[in-house]
Amino acid sequence: MRVLIIGGGGREHALAWKMAQSSRLDRLYCLPGNAGIAALADCPEVDRMEEGEVLRWSLDRKIRLVVFGPEAQLVAGWADGFRKAGLLAFGPGAEGAALEGSKVWAKQFMAAHKIPTAPFVVAGSYDEARRLLEQRDEGPVVVKADGLAAGKGVIVARNLAEAEEALDKIMKERAFGSAGERVVIEECLSGEEASVLAITDGSRLLVLPAAQDHKAIGEGDRGPNTGGMGSYSPAPVVDAELASQVEERVFRPLLKGLAQRGIDYRGVIYAGLMIRDREINVLEFNVRFGDPETQALMPRLDADLLPILEAAARGDLGGVEAAWKEEAAVCVVMASEGYPGKYRTGEEIRGLEKLKEESSVAVFHAGTAWEQGKLVTAGGRVLGVTAWDRSLARAVEKAYRAVEKIEFRGCYYRRDIAHRALK
Repeated sequence: MRVLIIGGGGREHALAWKMAQSSRLDRLYCLPGNAGIAALADCPEVDRMEEGEVLRWSLDRKIRLVVFGPEAQLVAGWADGFRKAGLLAFGPGAEGAALEGSKVWAKQFMAAHKIPTAPFVVAGSYDEARRLLEQRDEGPVVVKADGLAAGKGVIVARNLAEAEEALDKIMKERAFGSAGERVVIEECLSGEEASVLAITDGSRLLVLPAAQDHKAIGEGDRGPNTGGMGSYSPAPVVDAELASQVEERVFRPLLKGLAQRGIDYRGVIYAGLMIRDREINVLEFNVRFGDPETQALMPRLDADLLPILEAAARGDLGGVEAAWKEEAAVCVVMASEGYPGKYRTGEEIRGLEKLKEESSVAVFHAGTAWEQGKLVTAGGRVLGVTAWDRSLARAVEKAYRAVEKIEFRGCYYRRDIAHRALK
């Protein structure tokens, strides 16, 4: 089977790495890809990364399965167009992708279908948002830009002054563009976060082991949110009983609600959860594999990924199972200095050759490129260094030993990935 992966980050590299191990794979393509993915898949240049152009390119090369990595193309409805053209598409159409494309739509959907989530209000203007804030009791609140914001449009405000600053950033300065036309203001929940993903054909579910992301830029979960500074799996906070709760109280009602609205959802559902005193609440839904959770999940998958994604795209997961290795996996993201703000690119990356003989270690490229024969930085998040071992503590140690062998000017990474589980 010929497979195309859309995207060019660490998540897509992890998917390509696992997909390349499939005996059913004839040829693997990735658009646009990156320097690391190019070692596993063909990453040719196309004139424009636009739906029509990529669709024509795919049909010309007899692609059978298209796996969507990023959310932007899904929200734009690419999966709908690819399905109409006769290709298998792993990813929801535009209607289903609204779960991530609109925080307002997602929160209202959760309320309508009794999926546990924080109390919230919606504001369609800056003045309305200010009035709603002033009506609240003093205390922490979460302000969310309505649309896509690369994982950075959620701001936790400790008090009214910080909430007003968040509104200024989102709705006045338009730091996240049109995503700031509306905001969700919700109660700030406390507890421990976890990510649980499920692959679905629209009616059946294949729930993946829990993972935990580290969104904040700073150690101890301080500072602004990023796309993710590291992850690990399994996450001990989600035991078997809680995993069952997530399936029955989150994923099942979600699929039922989508079906009631006539939405045929084929792809992966990412539930970002807050857990406190064994009570679960959904912080957000994403409609694609998590990044960097995927970098910690793929090394643990003890099954062929290709037939799983193909079955979901066909709409028939019946009889499909996935086994998982006992090892824990840890991913440490190496970022450019200044990220998630302004950062430099074009810095030479050295040391990867020292890891070629390392067992149970994989380096997933995110923002990398080749320039004049040199591997250089080309993004805010540059590499995701993943290690796995039967012990989480040993996996953490192994990951950081690998990180220390890699260098580029301005390199930054958190030194406390998996700190909650280790405690």
